Amino acid sequence: MGFKESPPDSAYPLFLSGVSAGFPSPAEDYIDKKLSLDEHLIQNKTATFFVQVSGNSMINAGINDGALVVVDRSLNAQSGDIVVAIVQNEFLIKRLHIHNGLCHLLAENKEYQSVIMDENSGDCIWGVVTSCIQKFR
Repeated sequence: MGFKESPPDSAYPLFLSGVSAGFPSPAEDYIDKKLSLDEHLIQNKTATFFVQVSGNSMINAGINDGALVVVDRSLNAQSGDIVVAIVQNEFLIKRLHIHNGLCHLLAENKEYQSVIMDENSGDCIWGVVTSCIQKFR
């Protein structure tokens, strides 16, 4: 997994009124302020990484093949979090479920099996997924 340095902070137009999923309102044709994606997506800049997802094991969580996930390594993983874990020296993205002291990594696609982490073999939580960026075109 390679990492690139992030570009300078950029701000983009933000419509504070939201976007209607029904009929559009012509009165909402203006931009209210600027949005910094860094401020919106990143809580701890020095511990945050963007990771491209490969595979379909998390599609029912809205994380599709090719998506970018924002991963914060400074957060303590909790049961229910989506995490990036290292299992048998491989990076995986799964939902963490802690039960009876065991860490289960659950796929969000019934075609994939869950994994039980073995901390004695070096398996670990690498970071907590905080956001997902998905392209549609």
